[in-house]
Parts: sequence; structure tokens; C-alpha cells
Amino acid sequence: MAEILVYVDHVDGAVRKPTLELLTLARRLGDPVAVALGNGAADTAPALAEHGAVKVLTADAPEFAEYLVVPKVDALQAAYEAVSPAAVLVPSSAEAKEIAARLAVRIGSGVITDAVDLEAGDEGPVATQSVFAASFTTKSRVSKGTPVITVKPNSAPVEAAPAAGTVEALSVSFGALATGTKVTSRTPRESTGRPELTEAAIVVSGGRGVNGAENFGLIEALADSLGAAVGASRAAVDAGWYPHANQVGQTGKSVSPQLYIASGISGAIQHRAGMQTSKTIVAINKDAEAPIFELVDYGVVGDLFEVVPQLTEEVKARKG
Repeated sequence: MAEILVYVDHVDGAVRKPTLELLTLARRLGDPVAVALGNGAADTAPALAEHGAVKVLTADAPEFAEYLVVPKVDALQAAYEAVSPAAVLVPSSAEAKEIAARLAVRIGSGVITDAVDLEAGDEGPVATQSVFAASFTTKSRVSKGTPVITVKPNSAPVEAAPAAGTVEALSVSFGALATGTKVTSRTPRESTGRPELTEAAIVVSGGRGVNGAENFGLIEALADSLGAAVGASRAAVDAGWYPHANQVGQTGKSVSPQLYIASGISGAIQHRAGMQTSKTIVAINKDAEAPIFELVDYGVVGDLFEVVPQLTEEVKARKG
């Protein structure tokens, strides 16, 4: 079978969930070959092998941590030249999408971003995308060169499929541009104990109807009862009720969880663009004519200050 290159997103050897999802998709197209870079790269091999990687190419060098993006592009290009894959799959994070775009330019190929599904086609992989503020679903393929495709988190299940996972060292030569932008400092993000918003299986979001920063505790309590991430609409964020890092929407983060609960959110197109690909959508709003009800699977017409606490207590009771 053809080999499919998969770029590994990991933190000191701990493989992040979107990469395991990529391996599921890669197996539809061929034999996954993973590329792990930086500190702990070799430690990723067991998890990658467990989820279908037939080979793991690893490389570590100070450049990966000390400089932005380009060293990783150099390494991924080296892996591409060593493997000659039928496609290159990359997670749809901000950094990884830049890596994908730069690689596509270097190898003279087309790039597809933010795919939500992949399938094998007679002329190469066919990607499904949600486009124009999630108003349309399209299917497309790269018509020139080796497809470089970024895939949104939660687009595929994580499935164990043990494979050889043979570890091989990847030889990388860094170009002149690799040291062009140096990282001068890092500040660890303060942990909330909740899942990363873009990767969470469940997201609970609050909007203008929450009516103040002091009331977001209701949204957080429901999220914590479900083991969910917390999101917010642009209106709530612009009002200063919740951090911008938690904004869901066209100008915020795009999420695609298994379950999305929108509380006090009207459903403006700006917000819908960031969450419309969620698998199951539940809305709580006292306005029965709110646009959000046009796309939900389940809708509750009611005051969120009454509904959300009851829902939280019911979840806790069923779990307890």
C-alpha cells in the first residue's frame, strides 16, 4: 500500500489526541508513517504504533524549540523526500497549518485546510470541508502534486490498530531561513484543569444571555460536571465576561466536539461558523425564535438561570 505521512503533535513525547485521529484517517488511505520532532520524539513511538503507525521517523535538535516553524518545515520536507508518500496529513492547529502551507509551496503541491473527513478516491484522497461560515459542505481533492491536508480535531474516532511502529532516525539539514525567527521567551498557559477547547469531546458555551462575568460560574459548573471545555460567544468575550482565548466563532476558535451546549447564545452566523460541525448540538435560550434553534439537534426554550443549574444537578446525580 501507499505510505501516508502523518505529522505528530506532541508535548515532550505525549501524543495529543488530534494526531491519533489522523492515524485513523491515514489508515483509510494507506500505511501511516509518523513524523515526530523535538524533545521526546522517540517516546511517541509506543502510542503511535498502537494506533497504526507502521514506521516512526524521529528527529531532535535545538532548532525545533529555539526557532519558529521553519525548522519543522525543513524536517517534514526531509521526511517527504525520504518516503515519497501519497499524502501528507497535518493537524489543523495554527502552527501546523503554517507548516502545511509552507511544505506545499516547497514541493509544488496543493493544500486543503480544515478538512472534517477523508476518504480514498480513484485520483487521490477526497476531503470534506465545511465552508462559507459552515453554510455549505464541499468535497475536494488536490489535482497537482502530493496532497497536503490539515484536519480539524474531532473529525475521526481514535481507534487502536497495532502496527510495527519501527523507529528510524530522520536526517535533517536546516536551511538558511531556519534561524530567521528566534523564540525569546515562553510563558506556560495557566491550566484550568479542563480539556483544550479545540480538542474537547464536549463544549459548553455561554453568550450574551449569561448577562455578566459573575454568571459564567453556571456555565463552568455544567462544563465541569460533564468533563467539558468552556467556550464563549463573541458578544460575551467583547463584553469582558470571559477570556478571548475561549471565544468560539469565525473570529475565534473553531470546534467540532461530539456534544456542543450553547447557553444564552442567539446563533449569529459569526458564532455558527465556529461550531456548526459539532456532532450533536443542544441550545438553551428563552427566545423561541432565536436563530440557534434552526441548527440544533435538541432545543430547550427556557431561562438558562433555571435550566442550567437543574441540568448540572441532574448530571451530577446520574454520575454519582
